[in-house]
Amino acid sequence: MAYEDCTYHGIQYGSETGGDDEEWKPARILVEKPEFGPTERQYGVTVLRELAEPEDSGFGWGYNGGGTSAAAGVILADALDLGDPDKCGIGYLSSSEDDVLADLREDFCDDVLSQLCDQWRLRRGVVLRWALAWYLQRGITDLPAALTELPPLQSRS
Repeated sequence: MAYEDCTYHGIQYGSETGGDDEEWKPARILVEKPEFGPTERQYGVTVLRELAEPEDSGFGWGYNGGGTSAAAGVILADALDLGDPDKCGIGYLSSSEDDVLADLREDFCDDVLSQLCDQWRLRRGVVLRWALAWYLQRGITDLPAALTELPPLQSRS
C-alpha cells in the first residue's frame, strides 16, 4: 500500500473547549485531509473518517490511563495499517494482545498522548516516525510494512 498522509484530530470536551457548561460528550478522533496551520484550516477541513471507540472503553488524553490507551491503540492501528486494533493485538483490552504492540501503545500514551490538551492534531507522518524510532531504539527489525514505506523528509533549502 502506498503512503497516504492524513491528520489525526482529537476533540475532547473539557475546560479548553468550553465544555464545562455543556453536557458530557464522548471524546472523538477524526481523520482529516492534511492542511497546514490554522490559516488553511479556518475555512473548514475535509473529514475522511472517524476512528471508532473500542467497545467497553472511551477515548481520552492529557493523562495516562485507560482512555489514553484506547486512543493510542486505534491511532497506531490506523497509522500502521494494521486493521482492527483488537484483531491485530494493539487494542486496549484486546483478548489477544501482542506484547510488542502493547509496549508500543503504552509508550505512545506516555510520550505523546498524555501530553496533549483537549484539542490536538497529529500528522500521520509524525506518528509513523515516532513509531519507527521506537522500533529502532529497541533493536526490533521486524517492522510493520507502513514503517518501511515512509516518504523521505523534505527539507527547505
